[in-house]
Amino acid sequence: MQTIETKPSVSFKNLLLATDFSAISKSALAYAASIASRYGSKIYVVHVIPPEPQMPIPVEPSFPELDRDRLQAELAMQAFVNGDELKELRHETLLLRGAIWPELSELIESDEIDLLVVGTHGRAGLKKVILGSVAEELFRQATCPVLTIGPAVPAVTGRGFRRILLATDFGAASLHALPYAFSLAQQSQGELTLLHVLPPTRAVEVTPYWHVSTDVVEKQETARRNALGELKQLLPLENKLVSDPELLVGFGPVSEEIVRMAAVSQADLIVMGVNRAASVRVSVHLPWATAYEVVGHAQCPVLTVRG
Repeated sequence: MQTIETKPSVSFKNLLLATDFSAISKSALAYAASIASRYGSKIYVVHVIPPEPQMPIPVEPSFPELDRDRLQAELAMQAFVNGDELKELRHETLLLRGAIWPELSELIESDEIDLLVVGTHGRAGLKKVILGSVAEELFRQATCPVLTIGPAVPAVTGRGFRRILLATDFGAASLHALPYAFSLAQQSQGELTLLHVLPPTRAVEVTPYWHVSTDVVEKQETARRNALGELKQLLPLENKLVSDPELLVGFGPVSEEIVRMAAVSQADLIVMGVNRAASVRVSVHLPWATAYEVVGHAQCPVLTVRG
């Protein structure tokens, strides 16, 4: 495995905040504003109105001023941006109509968006299967990094991302996310932790003659040492951080261990790589998708970078 070169600098010139005007979107706005004030960014605040249902041709023409959905969205947008978060920041509000991802995708390209910010209610289980996850659809499709604010994230602290946890499985997507973690840690003069999670070593050997393994601890320690060696290979040749990155190996269910270690280390940000799904709708409806589970339970924002 080759040593990864870090990005010289992460630039967030243009931020896109997708909002449904909910309380979690308001929390996402606070984080977007904090980042924009730090990087001198412009924020595009966008709400996508669902497409109009197909109706028979009306006898009388309709008028834009009678579009109740749009009128309600305009009032909601005015109230949403009327706080103190955006007063000193360059920003623009947009109301679009259509399917969420196609509309946002066009904006990301046309306005050269560097970061998409979105809040999610973190639905799980049956609710997710029925309702889907807009947030997961966005971070698996977006070509730019996506900062997702989940339901367990407290109000923005104002201290920035001083403690960053990079969760890596050594795959291509994780390697693509690695430079962002290093660069953000450098710019904030913060601490960086690299985490790899392994499945727990089985206490019972599954062979034709099942028996209780007597060297579980030894096997787990060997796996831990090997994973630590791989983590060390990810470190850049020139370390520009205020302190050496901490290398951790966990054992257990991946999403649960990432959330637990982020809480233990008091991380301000989790960075993860995600794969673009061959079928977004299929991926969205998988209740066990690791990244979505982390977003739904983490007590800090999650930055996902698509491989």
